[in-house]
Amino acid sequence: MNLLSVDGLAAVTNVLDLAGVFASALLGGAVARAMDFDLFGFLVVGFVSGLGGGMLRDVLLQNGPPVALTDPLYVPVAVAGALIAFFVSFSERGWDRLFTFLDAAVIGFWAVVGVQRTFDAGLEWPAAVIMGTITAVGGGVGRDLLLRRVPAVFGGNALYASVAVAASVVMVVASALGSPTIGIVAAVVLSLLLRWGAVRWGWGLPNGRDWQPQSTLASLLRRGRRRGRPRNRALRPGAVRLLRRPGRRQGAGSVHTDDEER
Repeated sequence: MNLLSVDGLAAVTNVLDLAGVFASALLGGAVARAMDFDLFGFLVVGFVSGLGGGMLRDVLLQNGPPVALTDPLYVPVAVAGALIAFFVSFSERGWDRLFTFLDAAVIGFWAVVGVQRTFDAGLEWPAAVIMGTITAVGGGVGRDLLLRRVPAVFGGNALYASVAVAASVVMVVASALGSPTIGIVAAVVLSLLLRWGAVRWGWGLPNGRDWQPQSTLASLLRRGRRRGRPRNRALRPGAVRLLRRPGRRQGAGSVHTDDEER
């Protein structure tokens, strides 16, 4: 059962979108503070962080101009978030706590907004999950690329993009069951819990370098590969000195070293 009317659901979606813009602009300002930017740097990073994901979503949906360019509230809200980060000084511990909470809340807010905007554009659930995820992480990706950092969605940290996917799926399922209001609450709560648990206990997805299948068959296969692999034999000290000897004739089969080039 939906507890909100169509107009009420649209109003809640707009409020969540603006809340996400403000919170994400504040997060962008926190990053700008850590990098010792000036006021203009705060505004640029806050603008990209707060409005980047929504504008990317609206451009992909092709359902009219991006809402950030048509609604007069979006740009001032993003600027306000960046200015608060510029003028208000928190302790490092305070910023860490605020960053964790706002980051988790933004993921839930924007996953809900992305799914709802996609359904309003007349698309189906696969597109809704994709747009919910893009809305939630797009601003952070744009901010990280602007600052020449590896985007957080690529891993190496606590759960991030996977939380956005989970929140989007919850919202899609709830909407399919005719209860988008419950989906809003469930998606936001789920993102808060998953993100907090990931930061608190280090939850994360396996990466390609360290992860190995843990089944008995996989263990036997790894053992067989290790047995069949030739042992690496270290070069004798005399051979190493020969390879590094200056003045060695350069020709076919010769080894070039940095010492020779110098």
